[in-house]
Amino acid sequence: MTKYDLHSHTYFSDGRLSVADLLQRAVDKKVDVLAITDHDTTQALPAAHEWIAKQQLPLQLINGVEISTKWHSFEIHIVGLNIDPDNATLIELLASQTEKRESRALEIDRRLAKHGYTDTLVEAKALASEGQITRSHFAQVLLSRGVANNMQGVFNKFLSRGNHGYVPSEWCDIESAVAAIKAAGGVAVLAHPGRYKMSNKWLRKLLEEFKVVGGEAIEVALPQQAPCERQFLGQLCQEFQLLGSQGSDFHYPLPWSDLGRNLYLPKDCQGVWQLWETQGEAQ
Repeated sequence: MTKYDLHSHTYFSDGRLSVADLLQRAVDKKVDVLAITDHDTTQALPAAHEWIAKQQLPLQLINGVEISTKWHSFEIHIVGLNIDPDNATLIELLASQTEKRESRALEIDRRLAKHGYTDTLVEAKALASEGQITRSHFAQVLLSRGVANNMQGVFNKFLSRGNHGYVPSEWCDIESAVAAIKAAGGVAVLAHPGRYKMSNKWLRKLLEEFKVVGGEAIEVALPQQAPCERQFLGQLCQEFQLLGSQGSDFHYPLPWSDLGRNLYLPKDCQGVWQLWETQGEAQ
């Protein structure tokens, strides 16, 4: 049976592995089909294709991206799968998202400095290197200064809503993200719907609007997940006539989460990969 992992990150966003290390780990974990879905950037993709060809890795790479969006008071992530990273519409949207990331980072730095934590942006950018700067980079900086025991503790104390370093996002809307993904020939997937801490009523409202603007799939399966949540998300796929996706949302190895781990769709949930596999057969 083919093992799909359709959500992963490199150090071009907030992952910690290089492209080569991520790809080798996918092979080691017996992943057959991997999507690299860095936040608001496709920078890793050319190097990934080149490395797979050079090393002759037994791995199929799906071009992907994870786009941050704003919906009511929620930050919602939309994964684009099987995209053309050279599409002009997608490139324009991602450039705008990058500008918003930079502006947000400047404001986070200003707010943290106001409360005695200076030069965080310099250190966060050093960690990000040539990739997208994210709140996780700020969290790593603060963690290294001993402000909390782990990354989640840093977020809870500094970077979540109501705390010193929190800056509201100004991301694009869901419709714009889906439109850019579809312009690039891709499939729009609602990422990790169980993490948004919204009621089932709000989740159904989100899915209804997502479907209206052209969304085609829900991320149903993640490594660390209660069976009842996976089953419920599979039922929502059927209710809204959406396909199912699965992905580890891998950033770095954890005891409870890794590439390809515990990824399967519930019975009667159709996999999103059928879209491009069917297209491939038709060509």
